[in-house]
Amino acid sequence: MTMMKLYITVLKVFLIIVFSDLKAISDEKIKIGLIVPLSGEYSYIGNSILKSTRMALNKINDERITVIPKDTKANPIDTLKVSNELHNNGVKIIIGPVFNESNKYLDELNEVTFLSFTNKIRNNPKNVISAGVNAISQINTIKKYLSKNNLKNTIFLIPETEYKREIEEAIEKSNLILKERFIYSKDPTLLTKQIEDLTRYQQRKRNLENEIKRIENTNTFNKKKKIDELKKKDTLGFINFDSVIIADFSESLKSVATSLLYTDVSSERIKYITLNQWFDESLLKETSLHPIYFPSINKDNFEIFQKEYTRNFKNTPNQISFLSYDLIGLIYYLLINNDFKANENLFIKKNKFKGKIGIFEINKKTITHQLNFYEIQNNNFKEIF
Repeated sequence: MTMMKLYITVLKVFLIIVFSDLKAISDEKIKIGLIVPLSGEYSYIGNSILKSTRMALNKINDERITVIPKDTKANPIDTLKVSNELHNNGVKIIIGPVFNESNKYLDELNEVTFLSFTNKIRNNPKNVISAGVNAISQINTIKKYLSKNNLKNTIFLIPETEYKREIEEAIEKSNLILKERFIYSKDPTLLTKQIEDLTRYQQRKRNLENEIKRIENTNTFNKKKKIDELKKKDTLGFINFDSVIIADFSESLKSVATSLLYTDVSSERIKYITLNQWFDESLLKETSLHPIYFPSINKDNFEIFQKEYTRNFKNTPNQISFLSYDLIGLIYYLLINNDFKANENLFIKKNKFKGKIGIFEINKKTITHQLNFYEIQNNNFKEIF
């Protein structure tokens, strides 16, 4: 064999090996786990998430990425079991679980990264990333609103619940400057008295009574008119804060806001601000409490998602499923920026992803969200920014 023929033969073998390797790389699939309750009490959440995930995969339309769903039955033992099965199948990234309680044993699988739906950031295992709309993201958005409106005397009302520590830690991490941090009881029989003390209600009520008596004992001009005007008021005196953040939801939120209204601290006198309400339409009916402000996901995108989901599956999606839709897009985006390798660098490098919810910020295995800010007024949710 001549040197030229030998060279051609070696080159052919080399090219065959190279193209075989390239084909193997192009055919290689990235497996993503999805661990959600597909049976039992919370199966409606899990199945909604699963359908939403399928919608996202159809949008991406890339055969290199596949999702393997598993049923956690909403308990931590089954969560660990199915996660271990996925790990043994070569899965390195798992979306889920849904509930914070289900995270407790997942540190046993330290080679796997979990994108949990929880919005709690405290005491999670190191391999669990909270992907929910957490308190830090919400408070950062509120902080932006306070700054824009020059509100410098804010009181933060926090319920006496297990969520209290989560809020307090988020306040510290966001460097939110407050006039006062006030912990209140969830017991409605105690709540009103606590709000009265906070707002100096009894003192302001006495101020009004004393002022009426004082004018009655004078010969001042337009005496009757002044007294009549005072009698239209509930209290008299300075309110020493310009805004209040209420870390509560649903009926509990309404109870706190109503207590403020009772103590003559209305939303017309100070700004009522709360946390993400997921556009709770029952708040539209509470016109006496309007306006109320809150940070949230992008409402327009959420409504578009709901319509598309309903058109595809003939029912209404769970709110969490909106997040799962974005998480598929987030992982795909990070894979593309990491040479399509599902390794430990994926969630460590600083990055941003514009999802339907808003902007995801990723850094050192932490996810925060840039949210929108809304006002409830005139039977409507109005976007502020």
